[in-house]
Amino acid sequence: MVYYLLNMRQSAIFHVVITTILLVAVAVMVFYNLSYDLIFYTVLAGQAWWLLTVYKVLTDDYSTDKTFDDWYEDHPVGRD
Repeated sequence: MVYYLLNMRQSAIFHVVITTILLVAVAVMVFYNLSYDLIFYTVLAGQAWWLLTVYKVLTDDYSTDKTFDDWYEDHPVGRD
């Protein structure tokens, strides 16, 4: 429930943190030679998280008046 109350920037940071935790967890589990099943299901959880992230980005209600001609938002070119 709290997940849906986050704004876009907080949501992006949340996704990066969870993805990093899952990747580090898999690396640690492989290093310590833990159960194959545990590693396998952690990798599956990571893939499901990735699909959720893609879905969230594609269905986000976000609009802007910027175009590719504006270059980067922190360094606009052409328009002020």
